[in-house]
Amino acid sequence: MKILSTACLFAVIVATSAWAQTTPEVSPPAAAAPEGPAPDAKVERQRNSAAKLAGLLYFVQNACPDLQPDYNRFKEVVAGLGVPLNDLSAGDLLLRSRTYTETYTKDTPANCSKADANFGPAGTTIPGLVVKRAVP
Repeated sequence: MKILSTACLFAVIVATSAWAQTTPEVSPPAAAAPEGPAPDAKVERQRNSAAKLAGLLYFVQNACPDLQPDYNRFKEVVAGLGVPLNDLSAGDLLLRSRTYTETYTKDTPANCSKADANFGPAGTTIPGLVVKRAVP
């Protein structure tokens, strides 16, 4: 299990690099209260990676006619990153994920193809995160 978590983390880091050209630059929010410690850089990267993946899956669900997310696989990957799933449904991480979704929609055909190549059943980044859509 530890090897799987490490592999998922490595894959997300690679995915972040692979999608860097098509994703927006998101600056971290300004600290609201100076008395709190600065967020750990590793934790912040993991949270941002989870937001990127959430944005990607929302894009795939709504824009890619032949693909759909595998939400069970997504839950495993996000858990491996140490990010609570609920954190992606509100606040800053939700806004970040929607920003990524919006960016992916700027070139829908190309990004659907990239999603399949990087995250599909034979994906090079996180295999099985995106699967072929079932025929109704």
